[in-house]
Amino acid sequence: MTRTLHVNTSEAAASGRRGLPSRALRASALLAGCLVLGGCTSLLAGGSPPATFDLSAPRDLPGAGRGRGNLVVGEPAAVAVLDGQRIVIEPRPGQVTYLPDAQWSDRLPKLIQAKIIEAYENANRLGSVGRPGDRLSVDYQLVTELRSFEVDAGAGVARAELTAKIVNDKTGKIVAAEVFSARRPLAAAVDGPTASRALDGALGEVLAALVAWTGRRI
Repeated sequence: MTRTLHVNTSEAAASGRRGLPSRALRASALLAGCLVLGGCTSLLAGGSPPATFDLSAPRDLPGAGRGRGNLVVGEPAAVAVLDGQRIVIEPRPGQVTYLPDAQWSDRLPKLIQAKIIEAYENANRLGSVGRPGDRLSVDYQLVTELRSFEVDAGAGVARAELTAKIVNDKTGKIVAAEVFSARRPLAAAVDGPTASRALDGALGEVLAALVAWTGRRI
């Protein structure tokens, strides 16, 4: 006996139409998320992730004073343009952009906080040094702000500027305050390796001065 299978073509078509938007929305959401997170544009185009660069802390610190007590180093405050992983470039005065296909190994304020702590540890001129939340009997706090950390492409120099305040943790009073800045010329055209080396050199000069200054103030 032959059976006839009846298919409701209008329902099947409607079902197909219902499935298409949901799949399209999921794909659109995935693509949007990828673009927001960054780095996906080059990957979608068949490119590679951006080159990643680190910073270093100075080791040779001649003439630094001998400090006393324990110091807590907070994360430097920074404006939005510096509060990320991208390397900042100034093509001309008043214009800010980012170096393509290059980034720091972490958020810049967090990375510089780590290098400040490492510089103090390398100098070995304090009782101890750590981050807020570390189990230290705190004597002093170092409060900093990252004012500048970029390459001036027009002038061909890298600039680093950091303000610092030493605060007595017991009284809340500012013991000392200072501004540290340094400039380093670029050795070649602006690219990831050249910019990161020049900025690393400027930061090293700033941190060496910061450590020596702290040793004379506490």
